[in-house]
Amino acid sequence: VSYRIVFTESYNKKTSKWLKKHAVLRDQYLKTLQLIELDVNHPSLRLHKLSGRLSGLSSVSVNMSYRITLELMIQDGDIVLINIGSHDEVYK
Repeated sequence: VSYRIVFTESYNKKTSKWLKKHAVLRDQYLKTLQLIELDVNHPSLRLHKLSGRLSGLSSVSVNMSYRITLELMIQDGDIVLINIGSHDEVYK
């Protein structure tokens, strides 16, 4: 099953800033997006549901330091990207 990634305006702004700061991670980030579309449950993404204030969202890993929070709307086949950043930045 493949999914369609939905890029919101606020996510695009956050990602643009993040990629300026972390240009070296661009390829890894793009690979993560491809993997999300192909198989969001791929083990290397380490997909997990969030709780507390971020309940209803899930998170995947770009690498050990950076995460992408997302809203999984599996019934529509859409994955809405919410935020990108370090663990502390996206979970604050």
